[in-house]
Amino acid sequence: MKRENDNSNRKEQARDATASPEKVRRREPKELRREQLITATIDAIAEHGYAATTMAHITDNAGLSRGIVNFHFESKESLFVETLRFMADEYAEHWQAAVSSVGDDAAARLLALIIADFSPAISSRRKIATWIAFRAEAVSNAAYRELCWSRDDAFLQAIGSSCAQMKAEAGYHLSPEHIASAIYAMQEGLWLRMLLERNEMSRETATATALGIIAPVFPKHFNPDGSLVEHPKVTQ
Repeated sequence: MKRENDNSNRKEQARDATASPEKVRRREPKELRREQLITATIDAIAEHGYAATTMAHITDNAGLSRGIVNFHFESKESLFVETLRFMADEYAEHWQAAVSSVGDDAAARLLALIIADFSPAISSRRKIATWIAFRAEAVSNAAYRELCWSRDDAFLQAIGSSCAQMKAEAGYHLSPEHIASAIYAMQEGLWLRMLLERNEMSRETATATALGIIAPVFPKHFNPDGSLVEHPKVTQ
């Protein structure tokens, strides 16, 4: 099992590393070193858990000395905060880019949000494991809580905005806020299942499950398979 997890992590790291080579080449050495340490922290937390992760785990993963870590981060806690901030920023940039690419159509925006949430760049097992570890600690850590909640609030508002617009267009008898909360909770639950049930809950299965849920909620905008209705019957 350990070898299987190591191989899976290496594949995910390789995919992340090759995602945008032009962007990587433009980074300054200091920024690259910080990101190298953040990536090593994500790997360490995913493998060992939050409480058991040590600086030795992180430096071993990064192939760097403790002195290099101290040069870039004041403490392990500051490294953890920056790791969570990096993940929150990455997550926000990813779904915002997906939404921007589809324009003003509410149904297309909701579809983009759901699909983006299961992207390999965002929902790798190592990143999901690290997110869940930080969220558990956020209950008693104000810095983590602020970063987690700000990520949650922005995504939830984006879902709610699409739901409200579709209600206005088609006259659905629903609460956009309640539906948005339900969709958000569903996405969180599917992430957890992807982490714990990797053989049964693939990204493709998770995406299909989510789309199968929203289709009957917004039948004038989505087909039963979750695809967009080409010419939705709206009231306006």
